[in-house]
Amino acid sequence: MAKTSKKDLGGLTLLGSGRKGKARPKRQLETFPNHSNRKYVVQLDTDEFTCLCPATGQPDFAKIRISYIPNKKIVESKSLKLYLWSFRNTGCFHEHLTNTILDDLVAALDPVWCKVEGDFNVRGGISIKVTAEHGSNI
Repeated sequence: MAKTSKKDLGGLTLLGSGRKGKARPKRQLETFPNHSNRKYVVQLDTDEFTCLCPATGQPDFAKIRISYIPNKKIVESKSLKLYLWSFRNTGCFHEHLTNTILDDLVAALDPVWCKVEGDFNVRGGISIKVTAEHGSNI
């Protein structure tokens, strides 16, 4: 097993930043090296996602599920949390938002495959679920 080394932590600036009140929403995804050669799926879920309706400014709530097969990089979860938090005051249609998250993950990770699912709460009697996918889930 390849252990996590201090070198792996070198580019991580957000991990541990919450201890002194420095944790703030940030549109920055940090990564660390993938030490495995096998194909495996990483799944990240949150049911605390919020953004704003672009027309009314009212809050929208969603469950976000991110699944991906890493290539050379893995997303660091604290940076992902702060990244998702950065949408809290952003007005954006659900379809655009889900695709933006996918595009940003693909840019940061260059994964073999990635899927982002946004399951938005009911508003006006209609729920919206958006699934955006990149690559091949071999």
